[in-house]
Amino acid sequence: MNSHVGEDSPEEGRLVHLLVIGSSRGTGRSLVEQAIRAGHQVRGMVRDPEQASDLERVGATAVVGDLEGDLEHAFVDVDAVAFCAGSGSSTGPDATLRVDLHGAVRTVDCSLAQGIERYVMLSAISAGDPMRGRTQLRHYLAAKHAADRILLASGLQATVVRPGGLTDDPGTGRIALGNPQLPDRGSIPRADVAATMLACLELPATAGAAFEIISGDTPIESALHAL
Repeated sequence: MNSHVGEDSPEEGRLVHLLVIGSSRGTGRSLVEQAIRAGHQVRGMVRDPEQASDLERVGATAVVGDLEGDLEHAFVDVDAVAFCAGSGSSTGPDATLRVDLHGAVRTVDCSLAQGIERYVMLSAISAGDPMRGRTQLRHYLAAKHAADRILLASGLQATVVRPGGLTDDPGTGRIALGNPQLPDRGSIPRADVAATMLACLELPATAGAAFEIISGDTPIESALHAL
C-alpha cells in the first residue's frame, strides 16, 4: 500500500500527490495547472528534460520518464495517476501501439507495483467501439480500446474519460456525458476535459466508469454525480 494512504487519501476526496503523464502540453498541462490551483501536489512526467523548468514554473514537480523506456521511478510516493499522453496525430500505427497501448499498460503495471489505487485515463470518443470511428482513426481507437479494457480490469480504482474533438477554446465547466456513449460526436475544450478528469479523481464513486463527453449544458460535477 502506498505510504500516503491515510486520512488524506483519495478515498477521502482529497488528493495528496498526483502524477500526470503527458503533462507538457494540451489536456495534461491544463490538468496540471488546475490541480495545482485546487491545492494538490502535482508531479508531471515529461520525456524531454528541457520541459522540466516550464512545469516547475507553474508549481509542479517535474520528473523525466519515457513510456518506451525508464519510467518506474516516476510512480514512487504518489497517490493517483492521470494518463494524458499520446503518440500524436502525425505518427503511424507502430507508434500508436508502442505509446497509446503498450505505454499505457506499462503505467497501469507501475501503478499496481507501487500500490497506487486511483487512476484516470484520457481516452477518445468511440474508443468503446472503434468501428464507430473514422476509418483512418480506427487503429488508434483500437489501441485506446485495448488499453481502456486492460485498465478497467486491472483492479485499480479506474475511470476512463472519452472526449470528443479537442479544442483550445476557454472552458465552460459544462458538458454532455454519455454512459457509455453519446448519440452524436462533438467537440470540447481541453480545459473542460481536464476539469472532468480532476473531478473524477476527487469523486471515488466514478471509479469503474467509462464514458464519453462533449460540450453541453450540465455542470461537470452534476454530470458525474448522475453516473
